[in-house]
Amino acid sequence: MNNPMLKPQTTTPYHHPQHLTPQIKTCKTIQQLKQLHAIFIKTNKTNDPTVSIELLKLSATSDFRDPVYALSLFDQMSQPNCFAWNTVIRALADSSSNADDALLVFCKMLSDGDVEPNGFTFPSVLKACSVVGRLEEGKQVHGLVVKFGFVDDEFVVSNLLRMYVVCGSTEDASVLFHRSVDCVSDGNGMVVTVRGKRRQQGNVVLCNVMIDGYVKIGKIDAARELFDKMVERSVVSWNAMISGYAQNGFFMEAVDLFHRMMEMGDVLPNRVTLVSVLPAISRLGALELGKWVHLYAERNGVRIDEVLGSALVDMYAKCGSIETAIQVFERLSKTNVIAWNAIIGGLAMHGKAKDVLDCFSRMKRSGVSPSDVTYIAILSACSHAGLVERGRSIFNDMVNRVGLEPRIEHYGCMVDLLGRAGYLEEAEELITNMPIRPDDVIWKALLGACKMHKNIEIGRRAAGVLMKLAPHDSGAYVALSNLYASSGNWDGVAEVRLMMKELDIRKDPGCSWIEIDGVIHEFLVEDDSHPRAEEIHSMLKEISNKLSLVGHVQDPTQVLLKMDEKQKETLLHYHSEKIAVAFGLISTSPKTTLQIVKNLRICEDCHSSMKLISKVYERRIIIRDRKRFHHFDNGLCSCMDYW
Repeated sequence: MNNPMLKPQTTTPYHHPQHLTPQIKTCKTIQQLKQLHAIFIKTNKTNDPTVSIELLKLSATSDFRDPVYALSLFDQMSQPNCFAWNTVIRALADSSSNADDALLVFCKMLSDGDVEPNGFTFPSVLKACSVVGRLEEGKQVHGLVVKFGFVDDEFVVSNLLRMYVVCGSTEDASVLFHRSVDCVSDGNGMVVTVRGKRRQQGNVVLCNVMIDGYVKIGKIDAARELFDKMVERSVVSWNAMISGYAQNGFFMEAVDLFHRMMEMGDVLPNRVTLVSVLPAISRLGALELGKWVHLYAERNGVRIDEVLGSALVDMYAKCGSIETAIQVFERLSKTNVIAWNAIIGGLAMHGKAKDVLDCFSRMKRSGVSPSDVTYIAILSACSHAGLVERGRSIFNDMVNRVGLEPRIEHYGCMVDLLGRAGYLEEAEELITNMPIRPDDVIWKALLGACKMHKNIEIGRRAAGVLMKLAPHDSGAYVALSNLYASSGNWDGVAEVRLMMKELDIRKDPGCSWIEIDGVIHEFLVEDDSHPRAEEIHSMLKEISNKLSLVGHVQDPTQVLLKMDEKQKETLLHYHSEKIAVAFGLISTSPKTTLQIVKNLRICEDCHSSMKLISKVYERRIIIRDRKRFHHFDNGLCSCMDYW
């Protein structure tokens, strides 16, 4: 007798959405998704809402997302729900080239009237307004936010605030910000207060958005003012401010704020913090701090992926420790084009042209396609090593075989390569025939080469163009003055100096940095402001005497001013990198390597002096000037006197 409690088992048909959804989720590429979509069309499965939603979601939000394809899928849906509208709007808003389409889809959503926007719709729409700078449309969306009752939704308000700041309407942003946060006055301005945990967190989020927005439009002082007034800060607050300083060229401020973050200790740095501060450390050449950041990451379980790994490689290379940069790169479990560019660029800065070319070959063998940044580093390496033919070949290969469109930086490298090697006419011809308008950097490269090879005719033409391109930039005037001075044309020097005086143009002073025990010390030409100035000057005299004993004679031609020989020798004596070396010698134990960063190109007299200092004092000296690294050791330099 059959048991009435036992029911016959049923099987779900294979074509049921329950089976189709897992099939869609197995797709790993957009091609696979399109193939499956084609099968569903042929078998009439796309009419099922569950199937169409899954196809849309994967095409819009996966790693291989295709917003245009997602839009085409959406257009085929008969009755899209709010999730479908939000999904396609978000996909389009996340793509800078399709953000306008996100606004069009949103307008269609409103005009159709079948589905109302919700709290997940407005953030994407506002992001699209931010991406394409649509302030007026953003204001209209603000009105809809009020109409639909989302003025207290923190996620919506934070995106609304970001839209106003990014679109440059700081006045509207400020009004919205002060309406949205709880504030009291301390007599000096606004202070964000604590009124319940949830409200407090919302205030911090809005402050972070405001800080990030100020940073994006370059109002770094306004960002710091708000940051300092916050009662409580999250790690995002610190990251926004540190990265903001670094991105806007305030490297010392970025490092100082990182130190303050560590001293306060209430918020610990995360991976983003380390990635944000490392570029500032790199620019300052603060190797010891960079090592500490690396050690912190390893001891605190911060994953050193391609992004953090690339930043560490870049830091070690720019701080003079190319050997450690190579070690970090080789230990990366996974490398992408950014990591390869970091190590190739580092090797190029250190003048290791052969290693650059070997690394380039390895990169291609590993299956990573070189980017335009890769070729900039390679051409730079060829320039530093004087590999003219190889540089020409690589440039032509990049254009004709790889198919990359040369950027202004590539042409700059080629002009520098040709100019250094003395091919001044060819360099000028390249500039004249460029398909894009040459910038001031390219003309400065040519002008610098003219000074090196004492070609006044081409140099005067280059300087004339530069003065029209950037009439208040001191670079062209100083370079032309130096070119005249190197050939003894003091009337020409006086004429240029008079022009600078009339236009109130001032030369950037030579400046050098050295890090001792984690503290960065900065020196200018003839600097006597340091607390240990007397000891430094005493060491400078000792250096001068010791170099004289081994036959060193100062080169007064490197002082491009009209003064007597004695004055020139005194001025050479107090170049900023020499002061930094003297401070390093009195501040470190024997045999310690000295690492110095300089903002200008090292002059020939300082270069020859550094070679002898390295031998006399048995010190390895590493100097990073504006162009490259010089490793001085036992009387020799890694650049082989070609720089």
